[in-house]
Amino acid sequence: MAKEISGYLKLQARGGTANPSPPIGPALGSKGLNIMEFCKQFNGRTQDKMGQLLPVLITIYTDKSFDFVIKTPPAPVLLLEAAKAKKGSGEPNRLRSGSVTWDQVKQIAETKMADLNAFKIESAMKMVAGTARSMGINIKGQAPWA
Repeated sequence: MAKEISGYLKLQARGGTANPSPPIGPALGSKGLNIMEFCKQFNGRTQDKMGQLLPVLITIYTDKSFDFVIKTPPAPVLLLEAAKAKKGSGEPNRLRSGSVTWDQVKQIAETKMADLNAFKIESAMKMVAGTARSMGINIKGQAPWA
């Protein structure tokens, strides 16, 4: 028989470095979950993604047990890494904070494909390009579909 789901919790944590301090500890503690158990499991599963910001969807059951799914890093984080920028532009319509190539956009789209609601890589690339535009990151070259 399947366990009864009590709720969901979304967090973002750095891979391999989860600890009971805020924001993880208070979020899990308020739901009555074992904080150290989550930290051990999360750190074990994310050893290969050390230091990357990773979204986590935690499924909480009525008996205070939990399961979690680790998602791919957010597109803005991947774009900032590719552009070697510290942050996006404060005025994206006027000032640019960096630039990426269409090959880098394609690589980011392939990474994010599992979490995006797109069926084709071109659609995923357009989503990532829109995120880059709203962050003030320029995309060099001609779009592959144009």
